[in-house]
Amino acid sequence: MSFVSNLLRGGPQPRDDLDRRRSEGEKPKLRLSMSSAQDKPDRSEVRDNGRFHVEQRALAHLADIVPAWRDLARRTLEPNVFYEPEFALAAAPVFGSGVVAFLVWSRQEPRRLVGFFPVRVSRRYGLFPPVLVGWTYPYAPFGAALADRDESEAVIAALFDHIAASPRLPCLLLLPMAPTKGRWTHALASALARRGGRFALFDQHRRALLAPLRNRETYLDRAVSRGKRRELQRQARRLSERGAVVVSQALTPETIGPALETFMTLEARGWKGRAGSAAIMQAAVAAFMRRAVVSLSARASARVIQLSIGERPIAAGIVLRSGDRSWFWKIAYDESEARSSPGVQLTLELTQALLDDETVMQTDSCAVANHPMIDRLWLERLELADHLLQIGPGGGARFALACYLETLRRALLATAKRLRGRLHR
Repeated sequence: MSFVSNLLRGGPQPRDDLDRRRSEGEKPKLRLSMSSAQDKPDRSEVRDNGRFHVEQRALAHLADIVPAWRDLARRTLEPNVFYEPEFALAAAPVFGSGVVAFLVWSRQEPRRLVGFFPVRVSRRYGLFPPVLVGWTYPYAPFGAALADRDESEAVIAALFDHIAASPRLPCLLLLPMAPTKGRWTHALASALARRGGRFALFDQHRRALLAPLRNRETYLDRAVSRGKRRELQRQARRLSERGAVVVSQALTPETIGPALETFMTLEARGWKGRAGSAAIMQAAVAAFMRRAVVSLSARASARVIQLSIGERPIAAGIVLRSGDRSWFWKIAYDESEARSSPGVQLTLELTQALLDDETVMQTDSCAVANHPMIDRLWLERLELADHLLQIGPGGGARFALACYLETLRRALLATAKRLRGRLHR
């Protein structure tokens, strides 16, 4: 196998979400330096650093810590619904092959879980030593790990100590789709700097975010131009001529199950159905979605919003929640009604509902950068990047080589994607 083929394959591990996203291979900026270790993690290893101890477990073997895990999710510095037990355990059979969770526990009594860091070992650079890669995938587009807000930097430092001290663990850590600003990022950078580590950012991008700091009642007036508002009003009237336009929300396990089936049916009738990628066409993915969404709804952390003409659904969206954050996770609409923009109409209804709920401080669109619809409705932006870290001093040449290989790998994948696009025209 050639070097390029091996680099593109990245070894036998399942492809993570980094390989599914568009990346242009930008030149990395190197900062600050670290130590090294190789091989696969021991899934039951525990290491004590004095104040905390760190345990490694396979993702599938975490059912017994769910209460402590939920408690951490309530205390975390950066909420992440995709790393909460209801979502993560539902995803584990489908997307969690080879994933190991680093669990950081406090030593004080009562013992508390203060950190949750899911990763997998990836040979993404072929014969080059492996990398620990944070767990993201197409259905979980946010990679901020859970760390107790009151001691987040110390918790992250305990994880770094654990990795650096283990001869079985790679010294490189790649955290995909992690924020580049805010308290979580500051805690990560501070813990890395204390160890003399290095980092580089890849695929820096901004996606639409709803985060109104003030004047929530006039947000849509500021976001939607007068001309666009008139156009949307015409489209809404066109829909109402066909029957009563009804907006409904399913919030409980009893109502959200049928609403989720409606969503998946709409999705399968659209472009994802034609591409064979709709959730309902993949039994394991559909089962994961049902389990995750229904489980979250039992904790008031999921809703399905639906737009109908009479009793016929024409658009549906799924919103997930953790703490004061939410995620506009999925949307589907009836493409036969495209002239009336049912997806935009649904998004406007959802936006107003989110603005009316002052307990929701921000909502992540989960969209690609520069999305042609949501970017015109939501004014704020969430800045994300893939963080490549070297955990320990020294090894500058090795880290520079890893950055070069990461850049090369992304450029090759982007070229391959362009070529595939030309072939399918």
